[in-house]
Amino acid sequence: MTIPRDRVEAAVTESGGCVRVRVKAQPRAKRDELVGALDDGRGGVALKIAVRAPPVEGAANEAIEALLAGLLRVARSQVSVAKGTSGREKLVEIRGLTRESVVATLSG
Repeated sequence: MTIPRDRVEAAVTESGGCVRVRVKAQPRAKRDELVGALDDGRGGVALKIAVRAPPVEGAANEAIEALLAGLLRVARSQVSVAKGTSGREKLVEIRGLTRESVVATLSG
């Protein structure tokens, strides 16, 4: 799915030497995929990511990290869920890329 660039830009920030992506997780989905962009209910935007993994013992977080690492073509170790490890709303940090490159890749 192609996500409008302005929506991706609203979900992606850069701070402290890493890029941060606001994510809304959908565990136990039919497939692992970047679904689209959603209003986060607080005036911001989050990228909706669906993963097959259940939200048990960090499995969904690991699947989100792996999916983003694959989409961005970086090592899995460069992607980590920094906030929201036990909820659906997450903040994922990506090291080694610029905000612009993340936005360009995720907006297709």
